Order: sequence, then C-alpha cells, then structure tokens
Amino acid sequence: MPRPLIGLTLDSEEPGGYSRFPWYALRRNYFAAVAAAGGLPVALPHDPDLAEAYLARLDGLVVTGGAFDVDPALFGAGERHTTVTTKDGRTAFELAATKGALSLDLPLLGICGGQQLLAVALGGTLIQNIPDAVPDALAHEQPNPRDQPGHSVAIAPGTLLRRVVGVGELAVNSAHHQAVATVPAGVLVNATAPDGVIEGIETPSATWCIGVQWHPEFELSAGDRALFTAFVRAAGGG
Repeated sequence: MPRPLIGLTLDSEEPGGYSRFPWYALRRNYFAAVAAAGGLPVALPHDPDLAEAYLARLDGLVVTGGAFDVDPALFGAGERHTTVTTKDGRTAFELAATKGALSLDLPLLGICGGQQLLAVALGGTLIQNIPDAVPDALAHEQPNPRDQPGHSVAIAPGTLLRRVVGVGELAVNSAHHQAVATVPAGVLVNATAPDGVIEGIETPSATWCIGVQWHPEFELSAGDRALFTAFVRAAGGG
C-alpha cells in the first residue's frame, strides 16, 4: 500500500539567521515522526489561496506548533494581552487549511499551537496567558529541555485519545503560555494537566480529529508514538 500523504504546516521567520530573506522552517522530528508511523510527509507553504488544492491531494493534515499566538480577535477577545505575538500570514493559511480539512473530514492532528488553532476553528476560545488566568499554574513553559517531560496529563476515559494511547496518564513536554479556554458543544476535552489546563481536544463526529497541547513528535512515550501511528493509519483509510 502507498504511504498516506501527510501535509505539515511550516513555521515562518523574517530575514535573519538562516537567510537574509524571509524563510520557512520546521524541526526534523515532525517529519521523522510521520515517516516512522508510515506516512509520506510534505511541507505546506503559507498561501491560503492554495489550501483547497493542497487538501485535495492530502490524506491527512498536521498543524504544527511555534513560538507565536493565535490572534485574539479570531476568538472574539476584546483586548490583546501584552504577551501575545502573532504571525498573521501563517495563521491565515493554517486557519484556511484547518477549516478545509474539517469540512472534508480529513484526518487532522493539531500540535501545541495547532491544537489552539483547531479549537478556535471549531468555535472555541483561548486563555491568552496562563499565569494570569490560572491560579497556582504549572510551568507550562517548562525550564528543562523539550525532549524531557515537564508534567503529566490525565487522559479522559471513553475518548479516542484514550483508546489510542491506551493509558490514563502520560508524561508530556510543555512549551506554551496560552491554552484552550472553552470548547463548543460536540467537542470533547480529552486531556487535562493537574492544574486544570486543557491539554487535548477531539471531535467525535469526525473520522479522526485530535489536538494535543504537548509535542508528541519528541516521542517521549509509547503513547506519543501511538498517536502518530493511529493518525497515519486513519489517513490511510485504516
């Protein structure tokens, strides 16, 4: 059987560092995790007008994370927190691709900021800065390296995520200052941190649609690997 074609959204940077001109980037382990799970990963540049054409060829979509935030205006917030930084071109493409994938019932995996964008695309809202909104919050921007766990998450019973990972708790890494605040009817919270922060969502009405707040591409656990395996299998029709 041919490998399912999996699109991964890229990060973007302004001139400096790698190039004197604007450039795209993504960590290798995103691509490696998809390939190890049996998928054929391809990178998706940020052109909203091409989102429909990409989706027509893809078998699955991964919306990746990055050091930026979803524009609060997209979820109806009246004010923008001082910590919020945006990448409007990237968000415009990812939002078009996410909404398109949802309408096509294309298997979708949102990671970190990708989970937050998925929540917004589904009609949810975000916490703009966890330390200001959650009393006694954990260090969700963990001080230790991202290839080590920062805290645990509880996986809700009866959810697709629980069936995929096969356990009720995972040790995960953590690199975010925003989080999902609310989800609309029909969207399930499938994972939470000990401080109550939402760490995962899913849509039971879809063939396969999961968002997680951590970075499973680092494969810190068997559950992380199982998540990519299940996603790629769904993209292949399994």
